[in-house]
Amino acid sequence: MSAPQEDLDPQAAPSAETQTEGQNPTDAAGQPGEDLAALLAEAQQQVADYHDQLLRAHAEVENIRRRAQEDVSKARKFGTESFAESLIPVRDSLEAALAQENQTVEDWKAGVEATLRQLNTAFERNQMREIAPAPGEAFDPHRHQAISNVPSEHPQGAVAQTLQKGYLIADRVLRPALVMVSAGPAA
Repeated sequence: MSAPQEDLDPQAAPSAETQTEGQNPTDAAGQPGEDLAALLAEAQQQVADYHDQLLRAHAEVENIRRRAQEDVSKARKFGTESFAESLIPVRDSLEAALAQENQTVEDWKAGVEATLRQLNTAFERNQMREIAPAPGEAFDPHRHQAISNVPSEHPQGAVAQTLQKGYLIADRVLRPALVMVSAGPAA
């Protein structure tokens, strides 16, 4: 005899024997959807975390930029503070010299020399040096400014005379020395 028709239908619901315990047909179809929802939620959380990190990094960069601008502004504003502090005693000495009455020429000269020493000390403390080329030294266009060419006993292109000293501050030319350059011996 043949088996009943119900048992042979492939689309029929599985029998109690083929189903595992605690599982029903909707669970099998619902699991992938639940996994995708969990993955989506996890991805959204990661995106939110990355966005938060990006905002924090952006804020930190802005803070660094702002602090750097403030530091540059303070350096410009107070960069001369050390030099100014060095010049205050020089001014005090000059004012004291002018306040003295009945000074002799020798006293006046001694006071001016003492004040010049104070000024030189202030220059040294702030890395400021003279550029005073001696006659015969080679002309350096980076440190000297030529006013004219003059015939002299020095070789052509050498400094013939220094008209005004120049100054360096930390190896940077603050003011070039004004010089006359030798055109060579007069013919």
